[in-house]
This record gives sequence, C-alpha cells and structure tokens, in this order.
Amino acid sequence: MAELFSREWADAYMAAWNDDENITTTLARAGFSSVVAFGYPDEPEPAYIMKIQLGKVVSVNTINSAEANWDIRATHDNWLSLIVKPPGLMKLGIAYTSRKLRFTKGDYATMIKDPGLAGAFVKSFGLMGKVL
Repeated sequence: MAELFSREWADAYMAAWNDDENITTTLARAGFSSVVAFGYPDEPEPAYIMKIQLGKVVSVNTINSAEANWDIRATHDNWLSLIVKPPGLMKLGIAYTSRKLRFTKGDYATMIKDPGLAGAFVKSFGLMGKVL
C-alpha cells in the first residue's frame, strides 16, 4: 500500500486515472487541460501536481507549483476521510463549506456547476483511494 502523495502513489494514481475511460473521455470531450495540485494546508508547496492534457494525465510532480490552475488542500486526516469512503457531491460540498477541503487556486463553484467537471472531480476521489 502506497503512502498518500508518495512517488509510488503518484505513479499508481496517474495509471488509474488514465485507465478510467469515464474520466478521460468526459474531460477530453470538454477540452479539459489543466495543472492540478493537491497538498496540505500547512505546507507552502503542494505534495502532488499532475498535468492533464485533454483528459489524460501526462506527467506528475514535474511541474512548478506556480503553474497550477487548481490547488486543493486538506489535512492528511481529511484527505483520508474523503478517499477511503469516496464522497458524492453533497459530501464534497460539506467538506468545502466547512473548510476541510480548500481551494487555494481554482474556483470550486464554477467547477461544480459543470456536470462533466463535477462528475470527474467526484470520481477522482474514488481513484485516489484505490491506489492507497
């Protein structure tokens, strides 16, 4: 079992993401390309950064954090609570409004209003748990 955000976890997450046709196809149809970072609120730099091009993750942890379009932070315990039992939109909304899940970059409200992006976002938490 890989430690959350470790190199082993990052590689496994990239593979799981790219193998998930639901996420990749939905995001490719939406023309989604972005740099997404995840980490802990008390650390200056994200623990994990992935570059997505047309729905597929093309690299992990090779991009400068300043290039991130999305930077999502939570404590280690809050990350685990969101990925061990993957959330739905309601649980994510509660985590966001209670500040257990923080967007230091990116706009949660805009993302959640787009069904394709929201669905992929929700599904991404399930994938995180699969590679722990």
